[in-house]
Amino acid sequence: MPDADEVAAAIARNTRELRGGRGWTLDQLAGRSGVSKGMLVQIEQARTNPSIATLCRVADAFGVTLAQLVELDDGGMVRVVDAADVVRLWTGMEGSGGDLLVGTDRSEHVELWRWSLAAGDRHDSEGHVDGTRELLAVLAGTLTLEVGDEVHQVAHGGAVLFDANHPHSYVNAHKRLLDLVLVVVQPPVLDPAAVSHPD
Repeated sequence: MPDADEVAAAIARNTRELRGGRGWTLDQLAGRSGVSKGMLVQIEQARTNPSIATLCRVADAFGVTLAQLVELDDGGMVRVVDAADVVRLWTGMEGSGGDLLVGTDRSEHVELWRWSLAAGDRHDSEGHVDGTRELLAVLAGTLTLEVGDEVHQVAHGGAVLFDANHPHSYVNAHKRLLDLVLVVVQPPVLDPAAVSHPD
């Protein structure tokens, strides 16, 4: 797994390239993303480890997947991601982590993740852009999925599909490690400036 400095450098490079390619100033990116100019300066200078929510806002402003924003290098027609190159974007309690495995921007934005949550741990996520859906398969343990005011249990071997434009949480309310695979599918953003960002 790449270290935090390598990931921060990749995010900085990709953010600068995406912003430069669109001819946007930092002020314009701040306005489109809802992320402060000061934070964007820190991101572009690789001086911070931004939250997933912040990275999602920046990616949404550009109309790209989170995977493209954290991409360590350019991929070709076939892209193999070695275990050592998987990017960990979230760490919770001991044994918990959210790893972005791979993503694509061909038509819809698609991201493939692997999540592990230790007993009693949780990850809270803001709602994504309208039309975003998440598909989860539970490999071990039991997932308690909170979407808005609804709570759902998904046991080992089960799967779930839900609209992810609402705040949602992955919770391990049990004593066994929760291990799951997650796919995020976001519709294409035709005009990145039109993306509505969660508060």
